[in-house]
Amino acid sequence: MNQLAATKASPIWHFFSQICAIPHPSKHEQALSSWIQHWANEKGLAIEEDATGNLKISKPATSGMENRQGVIMQAHLDMVPQKNSDTVHDFTTDPIRPYVDGEWVTAEGTTLGADNGIGMASALAVLDSDDIAHGPLEVLLTIDEEAGMTGAFNLKPDWFEGKILINTDSEQNGEVYMGCAGGVDANLNLPIERKAVTSKEAALALSIRGLKGGHSGCDIHLGRGSANQLMGQLIRHLSQQFDIELVTVSGGSLRNAIAREADATLRIDADKQTELSEAAQRFFAQHSKLLAVQEPSMALTVEQTETTALPFTESSATQLLNLVCALPHGVIRMSDSIEGVVETSTNLGVVTTEESNVSIQCLIRSLDDTGRQQVADQHAAIAALAGATVSFDGAYPGWAPNTDSVAMTTVRETYQSLFGSTPNIMVIHAGLECGLFKAAYPDWDMVSIGPTIKFPHSPDEKVEIASVDDYWTLLQGVLKAIPKAA
Repeated sequence: MNQLAATKASPIWHFFSQICAIPHPSKHEQALSSWIQHWANEKGLAIEEDATGNLKISKPATSGMENRQGVIMQAHLDMVPQKNSDTVHDFTTDPIRPYVDGEWVTAEGTTLGADNGIGMASALAVLDSDDIAHGPLEVLLTIDEEAGMTGAFNLKPDWFEGKILINTDSEQNGEVYMGCAGGVDANLNLPIERKAVTSKEAALALSIRGLKGGHSGCDIHLGRGSANQLMGQLIRHLSQQFDIELVTVSGGSLRNAIAREADATLRIDADKQTELSEAAQRFFAQHSKLLAVQEPSMALTVEQTETTALPFTESSATQLLNLVCALPHGVIRMSDSIEGVVETSTNLGVVTTEESNVSIQCLIRSLDDTGRQQVADQHAAIAALAGATVSFDGAYPGWAPNTDSVAMTTVRETYQSLFGSTPNIMVIHAGLECGLFKAAYPDWDMVSIGPTIKFPHSPDEKVEIASVDDYWTLLQGVLKAIPKAA
């Protein structure tokens, strides 16, 4: 990472390296928050923490910029904790290990946290600088964006004075976002019964690995496989050919990440093990062809194992497999008004087996609240047919585009001046916090920018070095170009 000290965006990399050194997964941001508060106090910056854990850092305007409109730079403190199955890492205690890989920065076997660590680092870099021109500046760092948007939900009114908010949570250089999807969590619970005894002599462990996963909003249109969906289809197929007993099934770890891995344990007659294994590989090979372009590394292993757990009853296993196979996953509808943008989607994120129930977590997203409700109703209907219950929580609104936005116009014109081309003005199919901010600050004029980040929410996450340079150049130019206050 030392070689990044020679880049234009070296101030960002300086702070990003320090952010990576402090564990900060969702729900565990306090260590990073404390470090930032200590740093701000040493810099003589005014910093406050609200009852929820959000941070506000204020910095006066630089000389000659006192009459500009006040700006809030915003990022979230937390990161998504995802790792490869063969990576030993505790996100609550171990630092992220970033390294330069050609034109990119990535991490060793885990998510990098460029989402939203680069944006957070850029805010700290502006606060730290003595030579970046800006008007009255406030920085908002929210908690728990990735796991529930707790900070945004509980942002108190009348805390900030600025009127223009720059969200730093976008992930494509050359794109300016002025709207985003809303979402809701669908939590399904299926009660299960287990047999008192098992007549099957052998146990087999099925594991699906090698899928790319990724962000359930930004990457959902790419057609990547869901390990949860694949595992459900595989076991259901096998149950129609063999007399099997299902012991456990699990997959995914976050409702906002496409499931990369899934596992299941089956019991079967000892003399049928080889035949079942071969049938499973044939079925998986067929599906591998369907996903060959998007998932070239997907693989299935079937191995003998030991288990003392009792299997599901036949009726419980049938209910579960029908439920998993019936639940939708992926793009539901593309937008009619914005070409190439997903309007509505759903992610079959997490499947967890416990002693007497199986829980399933899905995340439904839509640019339209009616579309979101339609898919939620679909989940409820499927759950009812399978004998499961469903609850919906964490609903958040979308961020409706404002075609008269001064913030968007300033970013667009600054980009054109700096780079000689027009940025794409976009609506993103992801849950930015901007829509929630409108509840406490309905008059905020908001825009979202950021560098190019690939495969967020997965261990393949990486950020393009050159795009961080461009983002840093654009951010400084925008701050300097903010118009005068009315």
